[in-house]
Amino acid sequence: MITEASLKGINNLSSKWGDTGQTIALVPTMGCLHDGHLSLVRRGKEVCDRVIASIFVNPTQFGPNEDLDSYPRQVELDCDLLRKEGADAVFLPHPDHMYPQGAQTLVRVQSLSLGMCGSDRPGHFDGVATVVSKLFNIVTPDVALFGQKDFQQLAVIHQLVKDLNFKVRIIGCPIVRETDGLAMSSRNKYLTGNSRSRALCLSQALTAAKECVQRSGEGLLAETVINVTKDILLQGGVEIEYSVVVNEFSLLNEKRVGENSVLAIAAQIDGKVRLIDNARLSPRQ
Repeated sequence: MITEASLKGINNLSSKWGDTGQTIALVPTMGCLHDGHLSLVRRGKEVCDRVIASIFVNPTQFGPNEDLDSYPRQVELDCDLLRKEGADAVFLPHPDHMYPQGAQTLVRVQSLSLGMCGSDRPGHFDGVATVVSKLFNIVTPDVALFGQKDFQQLAVIHQLVKDLNFKVRIIGCPIVRETDGLAMSSRNKYLTGNSRSRALCLSQALTAAKECVQRSGEGLLAETVINVTKDILLQGGVEIEYSVVVNEFSLLNEKRVGENSVLAIAAQIDGKVRLIDNARLSPRQ
């Protein structure tokens, strides 16, 4: 596996592979890899000839009081995991190279960035859209893979690619969960003891909501689903940031459950660890 920190170096590598007709998949990450990330690498190997993973803790998507400085970092271990998974290259850019002095440009996806995580983390998706745009221009992949746990982020990136005419196909990959149902996340490393147990209420709430819809069928009031979800989250002792039923494409709130309805939730565990999760409410695969 090739390790490259230079923007020019990774661009040259990608161009060399592309010039020989090889297709390239990009897996953008912020490191502290888990099997959710590695599933993206595996999927990338299925659809492309080469897989490049990036590890970059992007400062522009963190707010002033968020965990940029303490965000878990384990670059050496991450590189070992990527090597064992068969990634062809890892891109490890420095923040000063990604955002050189004097940089002034941000990319913003308007309405899709406003609700849910956008409400609680103003400017977050501007940072996401900007760094993803830069990675697309630097790496020039044919395909880019993202996890569906970051549901709003995936919608933002789909819109970004459409609006800015990027020649890259976006693949959203299923949420990977621990054996007890907790969605895999780099921030799970913050959870210890009772915090870890309390975090399970997120996946439990989603399961209860889906069962409620299965019993009642499509057309069920979204408010009913949200109330079921909130009851379980409150019983779990977490602080709810949001629990919403939205259309998977527009991210607009839905009054009734339909075939494109997704339940998305975010909660603070012990006021320290912010976790998100989501589930499709329709039985459609």
